[in-house]
Amino acid sequence: MTIRYDNRVAVVTGAGAGLGRSHALFLASRGARVVVNDLGGAVDGSGSSATPAQQVVAEIKAAGGEAVANADSVATPAGAARIVQTALDNWGRIDILINNAGNLRDKTIAKMTPEDFDAVVAVHLAGAAYCTLAAWPHMKDANYGRIVMTTSAAGLFGNFGQSNYAAAKLGVVGLMNALKHEGRKYNIHINTVAPMALTRMTQDIMSEQIKPLVKAEFVTPIVAWFCAEENDTSGDVVEAGAGYYARVQIMEAAGAVLGGGQVPTPEQIRDNYARIADMSGAQPYDSANDVMRHVFRTLRPR
Repeated sequence: MTIRYDNRVAVVTGAGAGLGRSHALFLASRGARVVVNDLGGAVDGSGSSATPAQQVVAEIKAAGGEAVANADSVATPAGAARIVQTALDNWGRIDILINNAGNLRDKTIAKMTPEDFDAVVAVHLAGAAYCTLAAWPHMKDANYGRIVMTTSAAGLFGNFGQSNYAAAKLGVVGLMNALKHEGRKYNIHINTVAPMALTRMTQDIMSEQIKPLVKAEFVTPIVAWFCAEENDTSGDVVEAGAGYYARVQIMEAAGAVLGGGQVPTPEQIRDNYARIADMSGAQPYDSANDVMRHVFRTLRPR
C-alpha cells in the first residue's frame, strides 16, 4: 500500500535547497501540507533571504500541493517557535518535524574561534532541540508525532577539521536517545538519518566522480519512511546515500571486571585493556538503565 501523508502537516527546516527541499517536495507530493523553512543565508549561516523557501513553496504549489514559506532561524527559541506556529496558524496542527537545517564553519580546533563553534552548535543541535521543544506539546496533545533528526558520519565517526559540526551532530543522536523514551506513550516516534548527499555544504569536498551518485533524493525515502504513520520504529540511526541504507548503533563491549572489589590500579587497566576493548561480544542498549543493569549483572559474584 502506498505511503501517504494526507491530512498531515509537516515542518521541514532548511528546506530551501538540497536535502530539505527534496524532503519537502516528496512529502507534499504524497499529500502532506508543508511548512518550508529556510533562513536563506550563506553556508556559514550569515545573511538571510525569504527567497529560497518561497521558491520551494512555488514548486510545491505548481505540482498541486499545499505549502507555506517561513524564513525564521532555528537557532533561537523565538525563531523555532515561530516556525511551528506557522504550521498551527495555517493548518491548526503539526504532525511531522524534520530537523534538517544546518551550517558549516570548518576549521581545525587550533584555528577555530568560540564564535565558530557556537554558531554551528546553535543551528544543528540547539536548533533541532528548539524546534522539537516547540512542536512537542502539540504532538503530545494529538497523541501523534513523527520527528526526524539529521546527523552525519562526521558526528558518528569523526572528520578532520569539523570538531564543531561533529560535536553538534552526535549531540542530536543523544537528544533522540532521550526523546525516544519520552515520546513512546504519546505515539511520538523519533529517528535520525545520516545523509551522504550532495548539498551546498558538501559540494566543495566531493569529487566530480561522486557527485552524480549522491543526489539528495536518495536520502529522502528513509526520511519519508520515518515520517510515515505505519512506522513504529523509534530511536534508530540510519546512514543513507546513493541507494545505500544501513542502521548505525552505539555498542558497548561485554566488559571486564577488575580489582576484586578494590579500586584497580592503572597498571591493571593497562594489562587488561585488550579485554576492556574487545568488541567481539558487544551489544547495543536501549537506555542508560539497561547499561547499568548489564554492569551490575556482570559485577555480581557467580
